[in-house]
Formats: sequence, structure tokens, C-alpha cells
Amino acid sequence: MTAPVAPAATAAPAVPTEPAAPAVPAEPAVSAVSVVPVEPAAAAEVPTAVRAVILDADGVEVSGLLAEPEGVAPRAVVVAIHGRGMCADYFNGLTDPADSLLTLGARLGYSVLALDRPGYGASVRQLPEGQPLGEQATTLHAALGDFARKHRTGAGFFVVGHSDGGKVSLHMAAQDAGSALIGLDINGCGWRYAREARHFPDTLGGGASRLNWGPLNLYAPGTFRASRSLLRPVPRREEIQTAVWPVQFPRLAGRITNPLRLTFAEHELWWELDDASLASMTGRLTAASPVTVERLPAAGHNISIGRAARTYHLRALAFLEECLLLGRGGATRV
Repeated sequence: MTAPVAPAATAAPAVPTEPAAPAVPAEPAVSAVSVVPVEPAAAAEVPTAVRAVILDADGVEVSGLLAEPEGVAPRAVVVAIHGRGMCADYFNGLTDPADSLLTLGARLGYSVLALDRPGYGASVRQLPEGQPLGEQATTLHAALGDFARKHRTGAGFFVVGHSDGGKVSLHMAAQDAGSALIGLDINGCGWRYAREARHFPDTLGGGASRLNWGPLNLYAPGTFRASRSLLRPVPRREEIQTAVWPVQFPRLAGRITNPLRLTFAEHELWWELDDASLASMTGRLTAASPVTVERLPAAGHNISIGRAARTYHLRALAFLEECLLLGRGGATRV
């Protein structure tokens, strides 16, 4: 496979245009102390509060969003890690509160912590050029250590990573601290780029829409206007690593010991996903157990802001339940 060439300038993922609708201004950033009420999925339900948090990752400020179960200690903490050019709000129900991983997880007894990766959110002040993926993983482990000192974590941390956030999640699992993770549910992250995705940096402009989204009817009306509030510049030090992921993955794979579920949307176009390619990918995960691969119907690359979001989030939390059933996770913290 010809490796993609890293672009010289950063770019956020392309967003399809909805020409018939008026422009909607981007939502303002959430302050570090504000509490954002999330609309209930039904009139009888009590809204779950989602609040902004700042964590200390060995001197680096890492921002994020946190939802906690009401009145009970969490059974575990779901750590959600966003993809390229996005932010933590990706997991918070862009057009429908029922699609929010944060509120869904909290209602099922988990704390859900969606983090802005290093080079995004609050850390931009200290890391204006970001960090390579492996350094991001180290920083996020430090952030989780700070979180554990201040909050109950139940059985421990379970990671949900999307796209480039999935790459960082796999780096986290491969590091020494990663062995303590309950498990990982990674979506939109393969090994080798598909032929159409190798034309870097060209596909990161308007031509990337098909790769990033798939068929537009997989998303509710208003999604593309609303998604502009999620977009962030891609940090330079992250950007230049895009081309080397096919080399990085085999070096990481054998060091991952966690239960791992890989989810690919029916209309995922970034990766080679034929049976032989997937078998080759999972075959390098020699120490991880179990390893499962699932296809999500009626979904495109940006699963958590599409119509299939709730379906995927429920399946990811079901995998967490399976990991707990098999005895993963440590003693409950108080």
C-alpha cells in the first residue's frame, strides 16, 4: 500500500453543505465551571446534567464534559475520545439528546467523561501544536489519574474512541498504564487506508465529504449545520502522524492485552475492510482477548452524530457490561 503523504497545513474534516437552510451560528464554548442541562428524551424523564471539567495531566490542562449517575456511585467510568478536528461535544447528542453517550451512560449507572484530546480545548494554550498520538495517550493517562483522585470510578475506566481518537485509544492500551483499562470499544479506526483515502492532503478538503459522512440520509436534518460547532483546527504535530499510522499499528498491536471491540459503519470508507484485511488486522492483536469486529448498519464514519448513534452507544455499553461480567476492572473506589 502506498502510504498517504502528510499535509503541510492543518484542516478540519469537511462538512457537507445544506444549501436550502439558513446558516446557524456556532454554539459558544462551554466554560470550565458551567453546567449544561441536557434535554430529556421524554417528558417524564429528569434531565441528566452534563458539566464541563478541567483535569490536571501533569501540568497540562485537559478539558472535557462529565455526566454522572444521579444519587449512586458509578459502576465504572466510560472515557470517550473524539476524532480528528472535533471536540468532546461530539458525544453529547448533536441534534437529539437521546443520542448523547454522556446522558445515556449516566442513566445506566456509569460516569461518562468525554475528553478534549491534547491540542484541543483548554490544552491549546499549552500545546498550540498538539502532541503526537503516543504522547497524547500518555497525557490522557495522566488526566485519568487526576480524575480518579477526585471522583469515584467504580470498576475503572472503559474507553470509547472514534477515528483518530481510536488511534490514541490503542496507544493508551499499549502503554504500561493501559493494562488496567477494563476494555476498549473503537469505531471508525482500521489499519490500512482505503485507496480513496490515500490522496492526502486533497481528500481533507471538500473531497473528503463522502469519506467522512457516507450517504447524507444517514444523518438527521440539521446535522451538518449543527456539526460546524464541533469543528476544531487539527494540531500540526497530530497532523503529520496521519501518514504513519499503518506503520504504527503493528508496533502497538502485540502489546494490547485488553478486551477490544472494533466497530465499522456499513458505509465506512476510510479503511480497507475486506475479510482478508480485517483478519490481518485482528491477527496482530495477539495478546488482546477477546477481540471482536462488528459492522453497524445504516451508519457512516461519524457514527455518534448520525441516526445510528444510540444503537452504537448501547452496543458499546453492552460490551462494557460483558467485560465486567468476565471480571475485568478493579475494586470500587470510594
